[in-house]
Amino acid sequence: MAQAPKKTIPSPSPQPKPSAAGIDVNLVENLAEIAARHDLAEVVVEHEGLRIKVSRHGHGEGRQRAQHQTVLHSPAPAPVATSPVPVAPAPAAPAADNPGAVKSPMVGTAYRRPSPDAKPFVEIGQQVKSGEKILLIEAMKTFNEIVAPRGGTITAIFVEDGQPVEFGEPLLVIE
Repeated sequence: MAQAPKKTIPSPSPQPKPSAAGIDVNLVENLAEIAARHDLAEVVVEHEGLRIKVSRHGHGEGRQRAQHQTVLHSPAPAPVATSPVPVAPAPAAPAADNPGAVKSPMVGTAYRRPSPDAKPFVEIGQQVKSGEKILLIEAMKTFNEIVAPRGGTITAIFVEDGQPVEFGEPLLVIE
């Protein structure tokens, strides 16, 4: 599946509304408007070590989800500074290199449980058998079962319930 072209984001309004962490609230609001206007699942902006991700989750097969979810990735809250402070990028997780990593077979939304009030399919430390259901990925309003390709123990889970995933993205590790 081809990746959508990147869109130019309008500058925030002349009088930014900083939050306690020094984040320009107008920028976040603009990103949410862009995501809604262009019916995008998510918009991510990275600048000078700050990463802002605005995700939209729709409603699917009886699941009640928030209309907009905003996730701000930044270093620990610090006093508001008058000049930007560079931040080192987070190191890449070695998850994709792990031979036991189970990767997403498609683009979609990952769900760790069959319904919002049910317990997760798997937890860290749990033993699974080959062919056992471990996740669901919703793509085009269809829930696709993701099964364990081999038996073993779940040693890491990289996705949260309702998180968008890309093709080939590590979901969890079975060792």
